[in-house]
Amino acid sequence: MTCPALPDGFDFTDPDLLQDRVPLPEFAWLRQTEPVRWIAQRPRVSGFDDAGYWAVTRHEDVKYVSTRPELFSSHLNTAVIRFNERIGRDQIDAQKLIMLNMDPPEHTRVRQIVQRGFTPRAIRSLEDALRERARSIVAAALETAGPDGSFDFVTNVAVELPLQAIAELIGVPQEDRTKIFDWSNKMAGYDDPEYAITEEIGAEAAMEIVSYAMNLAAARKECPAKDIVSQLVAAEDEGNLAGDEFGFFVILLAVAGNETTRNAITHGMHAFLTHPGQWELYKRERPATAAEEIVRWATPVVAFQRTATQDTELGGATIRRGDRVGLFYSSANHDPDVFEDPDVFDITRDPNPHLGFGGGGPHFCLGKSLAVLEIDLIFHAIADAMPGLRLTGDPRRLRSAWLNGVKELRVSTG
Repeated sequence: MTCPALPDGFDFTDPDLLQDRVPLPEFAWLRQTEPVRWIAQRPRVSGFDDAGYWAVTRHEDVKYVSTRPELFSSHLNTAVIRFNERIGRDQIDAQKLIMLNMDPPEHTRVRQIVQRGFTPRAIRSLEDALRERARSIVAAALETAGPDGSFDFVTNVAVELPLQAIAELIGVPQEDRTKIFDWSNKMAGYDDPEYAITEEIGAEAAMEIVSYAMNLAAARKECPAKDIVSQLVAAEDEGNLAGDEFGFFVILLAVAGNETTRNAITHGMHAFLTHPGQWELYKRERPATAAEEIVRWATPVVAFQRTATQDTELGGATIRRGDRVGLFYSSANHDPDVFEDPDVFDITRDPNPHLGFGGGGPHFCLGKSLAVLEIDLIFHAIADAMPGLRLTGDPRRLRSAWLNGVKELRVSTG
């Protein structure tokens, strides 16, 4: 599926575009004709004082950039490819305290600390509790469905397990999970007028999370518990996190661990219900490969960015020091040089070297194992309790420059 050329002014980070669709035909055309292409923007439209960015669309090039932090920095302009023209440079720079926006060696130091909570043993220890939570979430959705069996899949199912998993992981009381949900929505939804969220409101929400997390960290120092917070903040002088560092880590969890997994689950359900053969296959066989294909198909983060630290060549293009480089994971995950029939949703796909968790390198998703577990558990629960689920409406998509988000997906058991 190709298009003849990109129209003048076409921008892959235009939030109006992503509210409508993921531009897969345009990505396909670029991969074939100009895999690294300059996308012009008027200054400040993305919050940056420059003239645009390079769109990197091939799987191999996205991996190349991702694994060379010495050439392509996450810190200089952060990893967020588009804010909006109202944001100030000081607000952008404040986000450099989040691990996503760090470079080695500082990123290495922080990641080595926080990955203690994401060891295989740590994730396995959550599995039984999360399995029960998944079953309870699906049962509650059934109980609260309308007389015709209809409900919104996003708010009744998809949001809940990621939130509860984060709460379980870091010891947040479950009754506080709605606060995390509200704050993370305000941070990620600034481009969607339905939410009427300004940069100021988003910044306030971020500070609310930092404050909440710092108070949680202080409480654990006073009275340690058997949770990741106690492990991460118990003794700063022994290579642990300071209270504010833990606060910024919780911001990352709230968006990276909540928004992305929620959207993967929602897109996965939509994919199953629009590919009934795959849903029947899943219900019958429950292949272990399903969760990875759901992430590839969904690719919840359409793109992140890096900034070139020196002049370099990539995909036939000359990239200058200071240029922003967009890593388009949605394009990489449909690259026919890597995936056979990439536009086919196939839950038995194996191998599946998708980049839905990043392109490798220092920023490969720390929570991949947890996300795959959550996706696996929730779809097991749905297949057991709602095998006849059906769509009753099209997805209502989030207006965002870099998230492949869904705000509402109406379904019915009737």
